[in-house]
Amino acid sequence: MWFLMAVAAMLPSAAPMIRTYCEIADTARIKREPVVHPLVLVAGYLSAWLAASAAFAVLTLAIYRFAAAGQMLDPVVGLAGAAALAIAGLYQFSGLKQACLKKCRNPFSILFANWSAQPWRIFRLGLLQGVWCLGCCWALMLVMFAVGAMNIFWMALIGLFTLIEKQTTGRVASQTAGAILLVWAAALLLVSA
Repeated sequence: MWFLMAVAAMLPSAAPMIRTYCEIADTARIKREPVVHPLVLVAGYLSAWLAASAAFAVLTLAIYRFAAAGQMLDPVVGLAGAAALAIAGLYQFSGLKQACLKKCRNPFSILFANWSAQPWRIFRLGLLQGVWCLGCCWALMLVMFAVGAMNIFWMALIGLFTLIEKQTTGRVASQTAGAILLVWAAALLLVSA
């Protein structure tokens, strides 16, 4: 379930990286150099999110096991949702978020500098880009604890936001989202108390 959410929300924001890889590959192909298929890069990228999805699944099971009868409206889940929103909101202001976001925004230099005709290197390159993306967006996935897992509307909204955030410069998008998430966390905490 978490992996499907990650694919739905994060793969669209990886499109510029994939497109950049394909452009570099096309240039290499014109020069008659060997090229690794872009799906190898995508497989590496998705591997990072698969590992993160397993961690999110374990966290989900722990939270719902702790909640009385695993009910979605239980105050423990409400507190967990508020905590998840607060963590996500605070992370939007962090230097680590901005460092990872910088790597996600500019994939050309990383892809070009690490170009290879060996599939395992391209897989590793995709995995590295997936780790940068994970570092950028893991906290946004925590929002799903507050809105309910597999909420298609919120998956689409998070996916759209990550795409916008990776395509814009500066910190305005990240900090605006962080402020909204912190206010939302406070409101959920008040309602859950």
